[in-house]
This record gives sequence, structure tokens and C-alpha cells, in this order.
Amino acid sequence: MKGERQDALRTRIRLLGAAADVFAKRGYHEATIAEICKQAQANVAAVNYHFGDKETLYREAWRNAFRESLKAYPPDGGVKEDAPAEERFRGRITALLERISDANNREFSIVQKELANPTGLLEEVVEEELRPLQREMESVVRELLGPIPPNRTLQFCVISVLSQCINPIVANRKRGRDRKGSLGPPEIGDISAYARHVSRFSLAGIEAIREEWEGRKKLQRKRADHPIRPKQGAS
Repeated sequence: MKGERQDALRTRIRLLGAAADVFAKRGYHEATIAEICKQAQANVAAVNYHFGDKETLYREAWRNAFRESLKAYPPDGGVKEDAPAEERFRGRITALLERISDANNREFSIVQKELANPTGLLEEVVEEELRPLQREMESVVRELLGPIPPNRTLQFCVISVLSQCINPIVANRKRGRDRKGSLGPPEIGDISAYARHVSRFSLAGIEAIREEWEGRKKLQRKRADHPIRPKQGAS
């Protein structure tokens, strides 16, 4: 019995790996169970036994690929929790860029295929897995911004940071597939250097926003402490 369970577990692992490869290469619609099972050296019945259907295999293959990716590139970038916010911010940007730029990253490729030809099948699982990472980034950015700016400003800052990371990598991957020049940002030759740039650029922007809001707050307090009184004789 123990040997059978181990064989079943190995088959499941092979199916998840093969499915991630095929879905990343072809997308959901073009991928076939036959191709996945051939690569996994498993029979078609194994998919039904372990996952029930192609839709569940798709979701679980993405989830497994995503978690493998996080093991290879921990989201904190190896920076300790008690480090200054600026260091934790840089660590998260570096980890994200290294993860999604890895040519062997399948979870990012699957999501790009999904965006190009949506199925709606990944919405819940992606939200479930990515939302904690987004909250952690929001927490660091809020710490850098301070308590004054409104939540919308926080949201815009996080969007700006993530866009700097994701958009150029998507363009680079497309350029690599097409093997020809294309419109879009220049190719990133050095991910580490680019991560340092995004960190410096974003920290400067966040600091400017923080100073602006702190200046507004000081002006409001000044006006409250010294209200402008009408001149005598004014009607």
C-alpha cells in the first residue's frame, strides 16, 4: 500500500509539472490532456483520478508552479522583517523581477497566456495566491508613505511600482518569442541593475508624495491655529 501511494504521488507530481509546461507553452485552449500525459509518462485516466478534469488540472498546475516559483525566489528577497522599510521594499522589488524574468518561470507564462485568451478559470486561484503578496507590498509602501496620504494614493503607488516591474518583462518575453523588434520599452539586459533603478526611482517618488502630504497637513494645522479674522469695519 505504501508503495502504491508513493507511485500515485509521483504520478501526480509529474502531471502537475507536465501540465504547467504545456499550459505555459500553449495556453489552456490549445493544450491537450494527451500531450500532458505523454510528457508526464502517465495514462489519461490518471488525470481523472487525481484532478477530475482539465479545468482543475489547469488551476492546480498554476498553483503548484506559483508556489515552486516562490520557493526559488522568496517574496521578501531574503531581507529580514526587522530591516528598515527601504531595504524591505528593495528586497521585494528584486525578488519580483528575478522571479518573473526567469526563463523557466511557468506561472507567469500561464497567466500571460490566460490574459491573451481568457478562460476565467484562474481568477479565484490567482486572487487567493497573489493577494497576500499584494497586501505585503501595500504594507511596506504605506510605511514609506506615512499615515497621512489617503488609501487611493497608496493604491496608485503600488500600481506604479508593480507596473514598472511587470510591463517591461512582458515586453521582453514577447520580443523574445517574436525574435524581431517590437514597440515597447527597451530590453532589460541587467535585471539586478534594473531592480536597483526601480527601487531608487520609486522611493524618490514615494518620498516626494509623503513630503507633499505632510506639507498640506502642516498648512492645515497652521490655518486652524491662526484663523484669518476679518478686518475691523469690514461688512
